Amino acid sequence: MAGPSTWRVGVLFSQTGVTAGIESTQLDGTMLAIEEINDAGGVRGKPLEPLIYDGRSDPKVFRANAERLLGHDRVRVIFGCYMSSTRKAVLPTVESFRGLLFYPTLYEGFEYSPHCIYTGAAPNQNMVQLAKYLFEFVGTRIYMVGSNYVYPYETNRIMSDFVVQSRGRVLGESYLPLEPRAGDLDKVIRDIAKAKPEVLFSTVVGSGTARLYEAIRAAGISPRELPIASLTTSEAEVAEMAPGAAENSITAAPFFESLGLPAAKKFVAAYRARFGEDRPVTAGAEAAYFQVHLFARALERAGSDNFPDLLPEVRKVEFAAPQGPVRIDPENNHALLWPRVARVNSKGRFDVVWNPGVRLKPDPYFVAPSLDDWSAEMAQATHS
Repeated sequence: MAGPSTWRVGVLFSQTGVTAGIESTQLDGTMLAIEEINDAGGVRGKPLEPLIYDGRSDPKVFRANAERLLGHDRVRVIFGCYMSSTRKAVLPTVESFRGLLFYPTLYEGFEYSPHCIYTGAAPNQNMVQLAKYLFEFVGTRIYMVGSNYVYPYETNRIMSDFVVQSRGRVLGESYLPLEPRAGDLDKVIRDIAKAKPEVLFSTVVGSGTARLYEAIRAAGISPRELPIASLTTSEAEVAEMAPGAAENSITAAPFFESLGLPAAKKFVAAYRARFGEDRPVTAGAEAAYFQVHLFARALERAGSDNFPDLLPEVRKVEFAAPQGPVRIDPENNHALLWPRVARVNSKGRFDVVWNPGVRLKPDPYFVAPSLDDWSAEMAQATHS
C-alpha cells in the first residue's frame, strides 16, 4: 500500500491582529523555504504541503489551530508562533500529540521542551550584546517600557540585573496594553520625560511599537537625546513608523536585511523577488526560513516525520543560513546563532555597528546572568 504523496506540515502565524506585521514576514520566510525545497525535488521525492492557519495574535486561537492541525489534519510538525504567550498556549498540545514545534522567534529563555526547536535568539545571544553596547557607548541610566505579557517582564528582569552589574540605574518601568491607546502612551511619555534616562529600553511588540516611537518623537524628544534600544524592533516595525521615528534606535539580532554576506544578499534578493521589493526582511523571517531547511535535511535523513525518528536527526544537521551556518544544540534544542548589534540610520535602515563574527552556543536557562559571560571584545564595535 502506497504511503502519503506529500509531507504535510502546519504553518501557524498571525496574518491579522497586533503582531501581524512581524509574523507575516515569518510566514513569508517559511513559504520561501518550502518553495525552494519543493522546486529542488522535495524530500525523498515528495513535496512539503503546508497547511496554513491564522493565529490572529490570540493565544486561544493559536491553541485551537494547533489542536486542529495535530488532531484533525494529522500533521506532526508545526512551524509557527511569535509571542511567548502563543508559544506557551500551543506547546502543551504539541507535547500531548507527540509532535514537534519549530519556533523562529527571540524569546525570554528559561524553557526547554523536547517537542520544541527554538531557532530565535536566547537572551545570551542578543540581550548580553545589546547591554554591553549600550553601557559602553550610550549610557547606564535606563527606563524600561514593555507590552503587558510574559516576554517583556522576563526580559526587563534580566536587563535590570545587567544595569545593576554595570552600576547603572533603572529609572522606571512601565507596561502598555498590546494595543495601547493615546492615553496609555501619554502617561508613559510623561514618566520618561520626568526620569530623564540616557536610553529607553523597549520590549513593546507589534503595532504598539510604531505608536510608542512616534509618540515619543511627537513629544519633542529627539533620537539623539533619547536613543531607543530594543530586541523586538525589526525592519517590520520600522516600516510601520513615520519617517525618522526610529532613527538612532539600537537592536541586537543574528540577522539584518542589510548584512553584506553573500548568503544574506541571496536570501534578501529571493525574498523580495517573491514577496515584493518593499517587503521588510527580518530576523524572524530569516529564522523561519532556515528552520524549514533544517527540518528538510533532518527529514531526508530520518525518512519519517514521526517525533522519535525526526528529533535525533534535527540535532545532527547544519544549514548555511543567511546569518551564517546554524545548527541545533542537542543539549537544549536551541540554535547556535551569530549575534550582531545595529543602529537605525536616517533612511530607516539598520547599520551593523558590532559584528564579533562568532557563532554563539545558546544558554536558555541564564539563571545567574552576567555580562562577563560574553567573551567577544567590545573593541570590535564601531560607534557613531
